[in-house]
Amino acid sequence: MKGSISNEKQKTQTDKIGNRFRLRRIIVFLFLNCVVGTYAQTESKDVRTHPESYFLKAEDVVNSLELLPAPPEQGSALFKYDEERYLWGKSQRETLRGEQAAADANVEGEGVPQAFSESFGIRISKDQTPEIYRLVLKMREDAGDLSTRLAKKHYMRVRPFAYYNEPTCNPAQQQELASNGSYPSGHTAIGWATALVLAEINVDRQNEILKRGYEMGESRVICGYHFQSDVDAARLVASAVVARLHADKGFVRQLAKAKKEFKHLMKEGKVVLSELRGDSD
Repeated sequence: MKGSISNEKQKTQTDKIGNRFRLRRIIVFLFLNCVVGTYAQTESKDVRTHPESYFLKAEDVVNSLELLPAPPEQGSALFKYDEERYLWGKSQRETLRGEQAAADANVEGEGVPQAFSESFGIRISKDQTPEIYRLVLKMREDAGDLSTRLAKKHYMRVRPFAYYNEPTCNPAQQQELASNGSYPSGHTAIGWATALVLAEINVDRQNEILKRGYEMGESRVICGYHFQSDVDAARLVASAVVARLHADKGFVRQLAKAKKEFKHLMKEGKVVLSELRGDSD
């Protein structure tokens, strides 16, 4: 009788273990399907499917997987620097700089134009600067998506907040971002590419504009969304995509319209001049 009870207990325990393993397999399967589905949808996006959001086709941009080195390995000197910068970023979160970093996470809609308006010297908006506004929005995904896509998908690097199991500046975004690779940073690429183009339009305020673009990458470290090496790599692919954009007829036409619009605004005295201009000697 005791042997029969013991066998039943063992069978029950075995069934429980088996159920747990099956549940884990189902969860992993569903997660992978979600990730693969997300990438399948993302990979189909470029100027051919979303002409309002891209200038380029996916095959037009530099191959980020070929251009960039692999992200730092755990335990390496570069990874230790990533860790040091992560700790520095956490120390900034309760400051004014931390508030700015949290705001910089918004690159959708009016986010990017608003982020650069002060440094550009005039509010970038659909009403006030329609051609500049259109340029900024249309190139956004060329930088944030196309320039980073292949490396992100290949490495699927775990983001700092997930690696350390700690909150970011905006915990509500964490679940969505956890299924998107950390290396390189898409937000950083958007910020730096936009800065390069706006600095070409408004040369007088290039110092303010480029500093603002640099800060948008730094903000990703402060919030714990990215490691420093993710940000550094993103600035490289952002520079590469801007170079490629200058060979695209659609971009060149829109850039010319933006420059013409800006020249008109300057003549009307509507642009705040830089206080950081160096001596001309």
